[in-house]
Amino acid sequence: MLGSLLRTGSMAALTVFVLCGTQPAAQARDGIGVGGAAALGVLGGVVAGSAIASANNGYYPGQPVYRAPPPVYVEEVCHVERRGFIDPYGVEHIRRVRVCE
Repeated sequence: MLGSLLRTGSMAALTVFVLCGTQPAAQARDGIGVGGAAALGVLGGVVAGSAIASANNGYYPGQPVYRAPPPVYVEEVCHVERRGFIDPYGVEHIRRVRVCE
């Protein structure tokens, strides 16, 4: 990734230096020189590209948003039962106990 980025950047820089070296000298009687026309063309391409890129922006509130579903709460089913037990002294006691399934 980094190698291809460096190659692309170095080729772009080399192309710019070669094209700038072959430009004739600008003269006032010609109006905009070749370099000025190239700069205006590049600027126009950047402006048109940014306008196209911003027109395809999909991050506005009208688009569907993917998010986690709401949590599902499971309600426990509980009831009260009467259970009897005998203590160590041999006395029977009846106690209400909550039982959940």
